[in-house]
Amino acid sequence: MSKDGTSIRRRRECLDCSYRYTTYEQIERTELRVVKKDGSREAINREKLFRGLVKACEKRPVSMERLDRAVEEILSALHKDHLSEVPSNSIGAKVMDKLHEIDPVAYVRYVSVYRQFDNVGEFISEIQSLELNALRDPMQRRLFKE
Repeated sequence: MSKDGTSIRRRRECLDCSYRYTTYEQIERTELRVVKKDGSREAINREKLFRGLVKACEKRPVSMERLDRAVEEILSALHKDHLSEVPSNSIGAKVMDKLHEIDPVAYVRYVSVYRQFDNVGEFISEIQSLELNALRDPMQRRLFKE
């Protein structure tokens, strides 16, 4: 098994010449398609997903490696559902969950655009819900000092 768990490494030997070689086997994934709000469909774009995460984490202490790994985790989770078409809101929910794990400020940034916040009150209520979750979970870091 490879480090990321997506491929299997095999050592083989030719029966005729005894030459040894390595092969890697990977699961062939079907192409995921996104069903957008307007009903249109398009292939899922890994780069677009990555750019969205990068934009949300701009000027935050999150490495590009962590964001790349997050994209892989999101895509892997989508593939595990064994669907060929995924609603865009399902992808958005997985991105929000992943950003919530990575960085709370990036999460609020993404949510504000994704949910199209219209006023400051919506920001405040989202931040307060994060604070309530942090109070319930002692391992969660606090957003603001008291």
